[in-house]
Amino acid sequence: MAAPKFWRNKRILFALESTYGVDPGPTGASNAVLAMDVTLKPMEGQDQERDLEQPGMSANGTIPTDLHSAISFTVDLSASGVAGTAPAWGALLRACGVAEVISAGTSVTYTPISESFESGTFHLVIDKTRYVLLGARGTAEFDLSAQATPKIKFDFTGLFAIPTEVSAPAVTLTSWKEPKIVSAQNTPTFTIDAIPFVMSSAKLALGNKVEPRFLVGSDRVLITDKSESFETTVEAQALTAFDPFTMARDMEQIPVELVHGTVAGSIATLSLATAQMQRPSISQSQNIKEWPLRLIPRAATENDQWSLTLT
Repeated sequence: MAAPKFWRNKRILFALESTYGVDPGPTGASNAVLAMDVTLKPMEGQDQERDLEQPGMSANGTIPTDLHSAISFTVDLSASGVAGTAPAWGALLRACGVAEVISAGTSVTYTPISESFESGTFHLVIDKTRYVLLGARGTAEFDLSAQATPKIKFDFTGLFAIPTEVSAPAVTLTSWKEPKIVSAQNTPTFTIDAIPFVMSSAKLALGNKVEPRFLVGSDRVLITDKSESFETTVEAQALTAFDPFTMARDMEQIPVELVHGTVAGSIATLSLATAQMQRPSISQSQNIKEWPLRLIPRAATENDQWSLTLT
């Protein structure tokens, strides 16, 4: 009897591609991903019905089309620990339509782009079975909720390849740093329109529309559109200090800033320069009145609707 294949016995490798859809050969020494909540859909697509007119009554069978793969997982949103050094998840974010700008010894900044999107290759090895996703592009969500570690949730789509049996690669995960929980001590700044708030959750979704496009002469996974959104829940204030209802009615665009981390090399600053307030709601937690707020990051000039800076 064959031995079982244990789901947790897995290695995830990812590397950016120089040529779209061409495997760059990610290695466990420099391209390993330390992930949580991994979900793999190895063979997505459609089944074309044959609809044959044939004697008797039986199924006609189908033809698989539009074959692609999908993978989703979560990683810690931790800086590298060294100012001006890209974090371990930097390449993953670049494959989500994001530019990375490194200022040596000072900072690493991520901002959205709307053309020349990068792509990458995943190798997911479960036991000794390797699943490969070529030409992968995706979307992401930053989640900074109080009393939890900050996270990035990724969803990627890639070109399908037949799985194979391989030797399980050795992986090095030292570039993935331990996170600090989101708290009053570790998260010194959260402001909306320059006003400090007591915050319980904050999420920025990149909202990339990722679509397989399979035609004669070209098999690709494309980012065809973007629609970012920001959601936060904060303790309500007096309307004389902050009035989200009037802001929503008047479609005001205001800045949002969140700073997590206090030690150089481990500080992450999420900024929305001109976020449009949407209709607020009201809730309560522990008998404290709260505002669940929704804002739409708006671009004042092209591709400046948000930034994530590590210092």
